[in-house]
Amino acid sequence: MARYSVAYGDQRIGFALRRQPRLKGRVAIHVMPDGGVMVDAPEGSELQDVKQAVRQRAAWVWRELQAQRARQRHVLPREYVSGETHFYLGRRYLLKVLATQRANAGARLWRGRLEVTTPESSAHAVRHLLNAWYRERATAVFEQALVNMAARMRLPQPLPPWRLLSMRTQWGSCSPKGALLLNPDLIKAPKACVEYVVAHELCHLKEHNHSERFYRLLGAALPDWERRKQELDGLAELVLNR
Repeated sequence: MARYSVAYGDQRIGFALRRQPRLKGRVAIHVMPDGGVMVDAPEGSELQDVKQAVRQRAAWVWRELQAQRARQRHVLPREYVSGETHFYLGRRYLLKVLATQRANAGARLWRGRLEVTTPESSAHAVRHLLNAWYRERATAVFEQALVNMAARMRLPQPLPPWRLLSMRTQWGSCSPKGALLLNPDLIKAPKACVEYVVAHELCHLKEHNHSERFYRLLGAALPDWERRKQELDGLAELVLNR
C-alpha cells in the first residue's frame, strides 16, 4: 500500500493510499484506531487531487490525531497481574490470577471478575490464556451478531465465510470475494459497537467501497451507526491496549 504525506503548517501528515476500483465520488479519509491515516480514493484519481483533498481536511485530521495521542498518554501498558481491569463487551472486570499445580489452566468470567488459572503466572502465560478465552467468546458472539444482522438486512443464507484476525488498524474487513475478517479485540467493546462493525462489513457484500450508496445501506441497517462508531472510536486506545 503506497504511503504519502502533505504539509500542515510546519508538520506533515502521513497517510496510506488505498485505491478503490468501485468507489465513486469524493476521497474518503479515515483516522484509524492506532493513529494512522487511511485514504480511500477512486482508482482513476490523480495523486495531486488526492493530496489536495487531504490538505482541505488537514485541520480535522490533525485535531483527530492530537486527540488520539492525548488519549494514548493515559493508557498504561498491561502487566497481566491480579487487580488489573480488562474489558469484555464494554464492561471492566477485575483480573484475578490463580496459581494451580494441576493441568486445568484456563480463563473464565466468574462472579463479576476475569479469573485466569495457571501453573505459570508470568505475564506471557496469563496473556496467552486470557487471549484464548477472548477468541473463544469472540467466535460465539460474532457468529450470533452476523446471524442477527444478516437477517435484519435480509441477506441471502448461508452466511459468508468469516474468521478472526488480529489487526492493528482495522476492526474488520471484507475481501472482494466476500470473505469477512473480524478483529478479536472487538469483543472487548460494547455489543452495540460489535453490531456496528458487523453491519459495516456486511454492507460491503453489496457495496465494496465507501460510496453514498454504501452509507445508505448502513443507515438502513443501523440508523444510529454514527453514534456507535463514535463510541467505538473513543474506546479504541483502551480496547486495543494489549
